[in-house]
Amino acid sequence: MLNIITSEVPIDEELKTRIEFICDFCNIKPTIINGSIRRIEKTNINYIEPNKIIIKDTTFLAFNHGKDIFIENLQKHIKISDLQEFIKNL
Repeated sequence: MLNIITSEVPIDEELKTRIEFICDFCNIKPTIINGSIRRIEKTNINYIEPNKIIIKDTTFLAFNHGKDIFIENLQKHIKISDLQEFIKNL
């Protein structure tokens, strides 16, 4: 039987501050959900779930210490510095 161990990984304070700062300029309150690491016991298989940021019913995914933010899934991404323009166009 597989035993999956889940550990929560809190969002990096610097990343959280940047996102909240950008959202303040857009007069929006983001919802931030911490990511997690899931690993299968007795194996070397790990899955890192990114942090989720919900802004205007759009889910953004961000990894700690990353410079990009992903839109809805891991296929489309933008730089965090371009997030303000993207939010204005939603």
